[in-house]
Amino acid sequence: MRAPRHRRPASPYAPRQLGAGLITGAADDDPSGIATYSQAGAQFGYAMLWTMPLTLPLMVAIQLVSARIGYVTRRGLAANIKLAFPPPVLWMVVGLLVMANILNLAADIAAMAQALHLVAGGPRGGYAVGFGALCLALQVFMRYHAYVRWLKWLTLALLAYVGVAFTVELDWRELTRQVVLPRLAFGHDALLMIVAVFGTTISPYLFFWQAALEMESGRDGRPRAAGEMRRQLRRIRADTLVGMTFSNLIGFFIILATASTLHASGGVRIETSAQAAEALRPVAGDLCFLLFCLGIVGTGLLAVPVLAGSAAYAVAEAAGLPASLDARLERGEGHAFYAVIAAATVGGVALCFAPVDPVEELFWAAVLNGMVALPIMAVMMLLASRRAVMGAHVIGPRLRLAGWCATVAMGFIVAAMLLTV
Repeated sequence: MRAPRHRRPASPYAPRQLGAGLITGAADDDPSGIATYSQAGAQFGYAMLWTMPLTLPLMVAIQLVSARIGYVTRRGLAANIKLAFPPPVLWMVVGLLVMANILNLAADIAAMAQALHLVAGGPRGGYAVGFGALCLALQVFMRYHAYVRWLKWLTLALLAYVGVAFTVELDWRELTRQVVLPRLAFGHDALLMIVAVFGTTISPYLFFWQAALEMESGRDGRPRAAGEMRRQLRRIRADTLVGMTFSNLIGFFIILATASTLHASGGVRIETSAQAAEALRPVAGDLCFLLFCLGIVGTGLLAVPVLAGSAAYAVAEAAGLPASLDARLERGEGHAFYAVIAAATVGGVALCFAPVDPVEELFWAAVLNGMVALPIMAVMMLLASRRAVMGAHVIGPRLRLAGWCATVAMGFIVAAMLLTV
């Protein structure tokens, strides 16, 4: 009789094992990220490329911390902060997150509307209302994981920026030198751009979102054996590494593409979406506006639910109310949770009608994210290091060092920017 075969455990890097980290990484390249990276390349050329390899390990570390907190404790970040810190700390963190998310949400919806206007003409205000209503309906009546499987294909339009980098003529020696040994005058404008790049790469809403997704995956109520816990933590590490690497590679190529086209042709500051779309002309020709629109709309439809959803998780948990993506209104569940999502989305749509240029709004949303991320990162690091919160699964010395390095780096850059005002 043949002995039964033992199945080898699936690799943590297998496509089926990838989930929260990959989705979070894709949502990070939202319209705000595209606009900020485009501004960085157009305004400073290759001189901002070094920010991408620098932020990658910092981004991986802090997202790993948030994911572990969610999975190990089976609670979201706000619920953990509520248990471990006094109320003023809780509501400061939640208030900063909601403020940053609504501005970011407004900027993303406005950018989606303007991108569609580039291709089809028509009323940008009407498009903004339509996109807001669509995102809200999808969040309330359809699970995020269900429609993200389809929407993520639209984000493949971002790969056009990779194509641009290999279509135009590049100064590889200068490019390499600027990545390894950048020459940058650290004036106020440069520091403001660095804060924006850090803020759109290491964003507070991503902390809350990935923690929430991992919390949801661990809500089966079963006790976890030591081997299962180790396997899940390996999965989280691989998932986060793949998702954040994809996100930063796209960011790197957006900066490179705009530096090689817009900056090289004398462009300094992008003021309209049409100017940003021109970076795709070497690979897309007359279809550059369409390709730009697909990227902006695809990433926006992925990111808006993340922005509204992370705010809803934070507010509901802080108030002690049920918070779950599985809640269904038709079953009388999640009224408060979805009310926060609706309020955040409506607030974002309303801000779209403010007399602010969408590209400028996207940039300042990224700057605000960078400033808001700092106190939230510090609170997360304290949570993840406490045995009272994490039990036997407190973060190890290497992750603790990397997480604090990310926090200190963000603090240093924000402080330098404020000192040059």
